[in-house]
Amino acid sequence: MKRVYIITALTCVVMLAAFFGLLRLLNLSGGKENLKVGFIYDNDESTPYTYNFSLAKDALEKKYGESIEILTCSNVLDDEMEEPLRDLASKGCDIIFFNGYSEMVMKLAPEYPDIEFCQTSYMDMYGKTVPENYHSFKGEAYQGRYVSGIAAGMKIKQMISDGVISENQALVGFVAAFPTSEVISGYTAFLLGIRSVVPQTEMRVCYTYTWSSYAQEKSVAQRLINDGCVIISQHTDTIGPAIACEEASQKKEVCFIGFNQSMSEVAPAVSLVTSRVCWEPYVLGAVEAVKKDKKIESVVKGNIHGTDISAGFDKGWIEMVDLNLQVAAPGTEEAMNSAIAQFKKGKTDFVFKGDYIGVNPDNPSDTYDLSKGYIENQNTSYPLFNYMLSEIITVVE
Repeated sequence: MKRVYIITALTCVVMLAAFFGLLRLLNLSGGKENLKVGFIYDNDESTPYTYNFSLAKDALEKKYGESIEILTCSNVLDDEMEEPLRDLASKGCDIIFFNGYSEMVMKLAPEYPDIEFCQTSYMDMYGKTVPENYHSFKGEAYQGRYVSGIAAGMKIKQMISDGVISENQALVGFVAAFPTSEVISGYTAFLLGIRSVVPQTEMRVCYTYTWSSYAQEKSVAQRLINDGCVIISQHTDTIGPAIACEEASQKKEVCFIGFNQSMSEVAPAVSLVTSRVCWEPYVLGAVEAVKKDKKIESVVKGNIHGTDISAGFDKGWIEMVDLNLQVAAPGTEEAMNSAIAQFKKGKTDFVFKGDYIGVNPDNPSDTYDLSKGYIENQNTSYPLFNYMLSEIITVVE
C-alpha cells in the first residue's frame, strides 16, 4: 500500500514539475500577460497631429482589451517632459510612447532600463549612439504628400480645362510651421506630385513659426487664397486652414488637402483628400514585442536603422483617406493608386527628381541637383531633404 502512495506522490510531483515547466515555457515564449502602456502627447486630441497619434492607443485597446492598462498625459510641452515621464515610470509602465520632440526622453531612458521608450523621431538618428531601451520611429510622410499632390494636380488640370483658371494661374499655397527639413521635405514632395500632372504649377509657402495656432493658421491660409492660390495644404496642427478654405469657397473655387486628420466634416465643400501617417503598425508591433520579451526591431516591420524605424505605403505606415469624389477630378483615384502601387513595390526614386537645383536655406553654398534624384529616409526615419526649389517655391513673409 505504501508503494502505491509513493508512486502516486512521485507521479504528482512529476506532473506538477511538468505543469510549472510548461507555464515557464509559455511565459518565456509569450512574455508578459499584462502590460502598462504610457502615452505622452505634446497636445490634446482636439488637434489633428495628436488625434491621429491617439488612434494607435485606440487600436491597442481594441486588440488587447483588459490585458493592458493605458496611462495618458496630454498637453506636455517639450521642456516639461521630465515630470510626466518620471510619473509614468514610477507607476510601472513597461513601455512609453511620445509624440513630442523633447531630448529629455533619450536623456532619462538609461535611468529606467526595464522600460522601453519609443519616440517619434525629431532628428537625424543615423550613426548616433542611443540607450538600448530608446527607440525612434516615423512614417515616410513624403510618400503621402506626393500622392496628395497628384490629387491636387488632377484638380488643377480640371480647373484649367474648365476655364476656372488659366495655365499661368496654377498656384498652390502651403501653411507651414517651421522651416525644418521635415516640413520642407513634405511640401516639396507635395508640389512635385502636383507638377507630375501640371508641370507649370508653383507654390507659395508661409511660415507661422508655431505648430498650433488656429487664428494664425487661418489668417495665413486666407492670405494665400487672396493671393490666388487655388489649393491649400498645411503642416501645422489646427483646422484653421481648412476653415479658411471652406469660407472662401462661397466666393471662389478653392480646395484643401489634409494631413493627419481628414477635414471632410469641418470643410465638406472643399476637402479633397488627406494623407496620414499611420502610427498603429509601430505601436502595436512594439507592444507585441514587449509582451513577448523580444527586441522591438525584430517584431516591427519597416526600414530598420538600428533602433530607428521608418516605413511607407509598403508596410501600411502611410495611407490616403477620405477622397472626396464630389470634389475630385475624374481619374484622380486611378492616378493616386498608380503611384501608391509604385511605392508598395519599393520604388521611391521618382519623387525628389527633376530638372531642379535645390538650395539649403541654412547654407546657400550647399546645393543639390535633383536631376540625379534624392532618396528620402534612406538611413533615418527623420526627413532630411532640406533644399529649397526657389525657382518654383516662394516663401512669403
